[in-house]
Amino acid sequence: MWTQDYRLFDAARIDTVTVGVFTWASTQPAPDVYDFTTLDAIVERAAAEGRAVCLATGTGAHPAWLARAHPEVTRTDFEGRRHRFGQRHNSCPSSPVFRRLSAELARRIAARYADNPAVIAWHVGNEYGGACYCELCTAGFRDWLRKKYRTLDRLNHAWCTTFWSHTFTDWGEIEAPSALTEHWRGPDHTAFQGITLDYLRFMSDAMLTNFVDEKAAIRESSPDTPVTTNFMGMYRPVDYHRWAAHLDFASWDNYPPDDRSAPRMALAHDLMRGLKGGQPFWLMEQTPSTTACRDVNPLKRPGINRLWSWQAVAHGADAVLYFQLRASRGASEKYHGAVVGHAGRSDTRVFGEVAQLGAELERLGGVSLGARTPARVALLFDWDSWWALEISDGPSRLVRYQQVVLAYHRALWDAGADVDVVPVTADLCRYDVVVAPALHMVKGDLARRLEAVAARGGSVVTTFLSGRVDEDDNAFLTDVPGPLAPLMGVRVDEWDAREADVVNPVLLECGDDRLEAASRLLFELVVPQGADVVGTYRADFYAGTPAVTRNTFGDGHGWYVAAGLEQDGVSWVMRQVLARHDLLGPYADVADLETAVRIAPDGTRLRFLLNHRADKVTVTACAGGVDLLTGERVEAGQPLALDPLGVVVLRETA
Repeated sequence: MWTQDYRLFDAARIDTVTVGVFTWASTQPAPDVYDFTTLDAIVERAAAEGRAVCLATGTGAHPAWLARAHPEVTRTDFEGRRHRFGQRHNSCPSSPVFRRLSAELARRIAARYADNPAVIAWHVGNEYGGACYCELCTAGFRDWLRKKYRTLDRLNHAWCTTFWSHTFTDWGEIEAPSALTEHWRGPDHTAFQGITLDYLRFMSDAMLTNFVDEKAAIRESSPDTPVTTNFMGMYRPVDYHRWAAHLDFASWDNYPPDDRSAPRMALAHDLMRGLKGGQPFWLMEQTPSTTACRDVNPLKRPGINRLWSWQAVAHGADAVLYFQLRASRGASEKYHGAVVGHAGRSDTRVFGEVAQLGAELERLGGVSLGARTPARVALLFDWDSWWALEISDGPSRLVRYQQVVLAYHRALWDAGADVDVVPVTADLCRYDVVVAPALHMVKGDLARRLEAVAARGGSVVTTFLSGRVDEDDNAFLTDVPGPLAPLMGVRVDEWDAREADVVNPVLLECGDDRLEAASRLLFELVVPQGADVVGTYRADFYAGTPAVTRNTFGDGHGWYVAAGLEQDGVSWVMRQVLARHDLLGPYADVADLETAVRIAPDGTRLRFLLNHRADKVTVTACAGGVDLLTGERVEAGQPLALDPLGVVVLRETA
């Protein structure tokens, strides 16, 4: 079968394989027994066939013998139930036994294969996530809190524990926030947001410690080969910004739920690229056809796999991989899509499309490797704001951080702007526009750095529920939007939250450009403090009051969107901002035609055009160059046709 597989991999131009992700039980079948027979054969065969190997440490799931010998290694769930062996993501990150044995396995694998030239990267764990609420994690949480706060007085102040008589007088009194302590109706319903927020931070850090343990073990024998783990895009439980410095390159697994996910994927790609300051990433996993984990698993239509793979490259991917290469015979992923199906055929549509893409990537060669995105627009993404907003009691549980961010990123994506999605700690000096949707928590010197963007002529955009709390999730004792108020030139005294079917129209006006857009869920009542009114509510007792404002600050502006505008309203606002800085893309008025630019280390400028439409579209080439997929010469100003789901990769010439 391996011989047949490699013949098919040749046909598909597959040059890199990830192996060994879940091999703990086979490489260590008993506590003191290590057996590398199978892994040796896999790595040796891959190397002999000319494949580069991304070699995993095998710790994505622990073996049954480990759980039986050490029951404390399994997790305790939110409801307080100690789990037995089963599934994956079932290892307690605070377990000394798990930490010791997982690091030892990584150490032995690295020592065995470090000198193999086929191994180009190490893959630690797999899709870290979930949470544990056991006694070990509770003890670890207390230690984490001691390091952070140093004194109980500081902790009590940060958590506002005088509320409901929660003042702690001993570190041992602190419990992990679970269904048995501070929560009701699930993890997002908590009586003490400060406690829950810190536990989310702690759990992300605890799993990071597991990664760091294994990476350190690898480095003992492999000091230079890069180390990564596969992220999951916008994944709420783990703060990838806290992890980024510890990865040599970012990688992630892209499994969109449907065929309409192009804008969402673009945001996730930009987020992954932003983790390492614009450094290219790997698309570690995607299905060539269908997933298997959802209630309904739609098939990728013809052309979608190619289009979405090129979208990843357009946004910064230096590698595009699949899960899985050959379909599993059994268990939960036997119906998951694969490059090679159970029958091992090469005459299927899916294999043919994988082979077509492989041939195109081969023609592209190394021209895009290391290429950067020359973005002048930054969008701030902040896990602390995400967590704090969604665990808050009020104003509305219907407002979801990810959906607000997605609406503003989609507006930029539709307008053809290249965007860096960056943490709130990022250097903002090179951006003309900074967008900070639902920036609920404002930490450190962020407000001052945003003011600096506007003062030098840039534009800063933020929204409702921004500038509400400090890093401890306590409200600022000042007018909303807290530290952002001087930049925004507004004061918010009241806010109104309504059910999803309640609409308040907002009239948006800028010169002769007018639009009436619906807004839902959250409506803040704004009192201008120097800001100009750009949009006004049309209904309810606050009809005629500001919903969108623009404040002159230095040579630039601070925009405040107080209403939950629907997509057309968000897009209207963002196009006003982009137009001021001449940042509208060349095809901003062509719906679902995505454009992106990457600049290679040697200065080569690549423009990607991706047609997400089901019909052919023809545009005018904004620059001359060569289409690297067809070899055809393109002249500036000539018609450029893209088939349905078509792709053009243009190496532009001056």
